[in-house]
Amino acid sequence: MSLLFIADLHLSPDRPAVTDAFYAFLTQEAEKSHALYILGDLFDVWIGDDDPSAFAAEVQERLKAITAAGTSVYIQRGNRDFLLSRRFMVRTGAKLLGDRHVVNHSGRRLLVMHGDLLCTDDIAYQRFRRKTGNRIYRWLLSHLPLIKRQNLARDWRGRSEQANRNKSSAIMDVNSDTVRDVMEAEDVGILIHGHTHRPARHALDGALKERIVLGDWHSKGWALRADSGRLDLFSFDILSDSG
Repeated sequence: MSLLFIADLHLSPDRPAVTDAFYAFLTQEAEKSHALYILGDLFDVWIGDDDPSAFAAEVQERLKAITAAGTSVYIQRGNRDFLLSRRFMVRTGAKLLGDRHVVNHSGRRLLVMHGDLLCTDDIAYQRFRRKTGNRIYRWLLSHLPLIKRQNLARDWRGRSEQANRNKSSAIMDVNSDTVRDVMEAEDVGILIHGHTHRPARHALDGALKERIVLGDWHSKGWALRADSGRLDLFSFDILSDSG
């Protein structure tokens, strides 16, 4: 049984090369797999399931095509697309996962997360994350007028970029104690996440455990394939928009 894990595509009409790479990945890789797990930030920004844009509609149609073909799709919310909700899942045939989810594969327990909740040294961000993780807050936000949400999204993105420029790389990375505590709480030996944009495989506890970080999609696309007990982190080139 082959599984695929991806994260941090940050799909946007402004990044057509990445969008095209995603569509190709769906037909060339995902359709051949039993399941695809999208671990947050599929979109660079998601203003709500009532997004009327042709771009949003096409992404949903492409995902629906592979679920209809028999590939299961599971999605976690990220910090950029925390307003993904039930309507999106109905339209795509995908299933929405919680912030922590354990996947049983070939006798092993794989914990999947977006990864932002592991960055506990970033106090300011964790305050924002607690707010967006609140169901009441998300409901209130999703019921604001569409134009208001569009303006808020642009404002948040600008503030996030400015804040990240002023933070050290250590603060924006995961906290090792938090990683250990989460893995122990979920009784897993393998943690798979994105968010930090630092693709790598990290051995833990004398190589008895492992933390696998998925890369963001920019000049390269990143994915993890789980098949017959093997875990392979791989990348592929994404052609620039200029060709």
